[in-house]
Amino acid sequence: MRKLAKIYCLDEYQDDNAPWVILLHGFGADASDLEPLKEAIPTHKKLNWLFPQGLLDVPIGPGWTGKAWWPIEMKNLDTDFSSTKPQGLEQARQEILNMIQALGTPWSKIFLGGFSQGAMLATDIYLNAPTTPAGLIIMSGSLINKDENRPLIEKRKGERFFQSHGEADAVLRIKGARQLESYLNQGGMKGSILSFAGGHEIPPKAVMKIGDYLDQQVSAKLL
Repeated sequence: MRKLAKIYCLDEYQDDNAPWVILLHGFGADASDLEPLKEAIPTHKKLNWLFPQGLLDVPIGPGWTGKAWWPIEMKNLDTDFSSTKPQGLEQARQEILNMIQALGTPWSKIFLGGFSQGAMLATDIYLNAPTTPAGLIIMSGSLINKDENRPLIEKRKGERFFQSHGEADAVLRIKGARQLESYLNQGGMKGSILSFAGGHEIPPKAVMKIGDYLDQQVSAKLL
C-alpha cells in the first residue's frame, strides 16, 4: 500500500502514458475488495489501476471492522435518498480530489468508478472534478445529492458512462439506480443500466462489459 495525500491505496502501475482506473470500494469493505478486478476485467489497452482505502472504520461483525467513505445507517437504505447529501460526502470528495492531485495525472486520463457506496462517491467526484475525467463506472450505485449536483452535469454533456445493477439487489434497490440513469441522461450524458438477475454483486457479465467500455473510451479519447 502507498499513501497519496491522506488516502492509503493499492495500485498496479503499468506505464507512464497509460490512463488510470480508480475504483472505490463499498461500505464495510476495504481497498483489497475490488483489487481482483484489475485481472478480471478484459481490456486490450494498457491501464494503471488504483484502489483507495476508505476513511472511516466501521463495525461489520463481532470483532471485525471494515472501511467506509461516510457513515450509513443500514435501516435507511430502503428509503429514497436521492435528494440526500450524506454527512461526510464533502470530506470524502475533497480527500479523493487531493489524492488525485498527488497522483499527478491529468483528469483526462482518469477513469472513476466504484461499487455501492463507492459508486455514489465516484459519481459525485466525476461531476465535481475540475475538468472532465476519461469515464465513469457505476456498479450497484444509487442517486444521491441530486439537487446540488444537477448544474454540474451540463459540463459532462455527451460523455458516456457505464452502469450495472442487480434486479434483485436487496441492499440498494434498482429503483435508485434507475433514478441515477435517468438523472445522468437527462443532463446530457449517455449510458444505460446493464441489469442482471442477481443481487448486490458484480457478475461476470458486468466485468466483461466494463472491459468493453474501457477499451472504447480509451480509443475514442485517443488515450
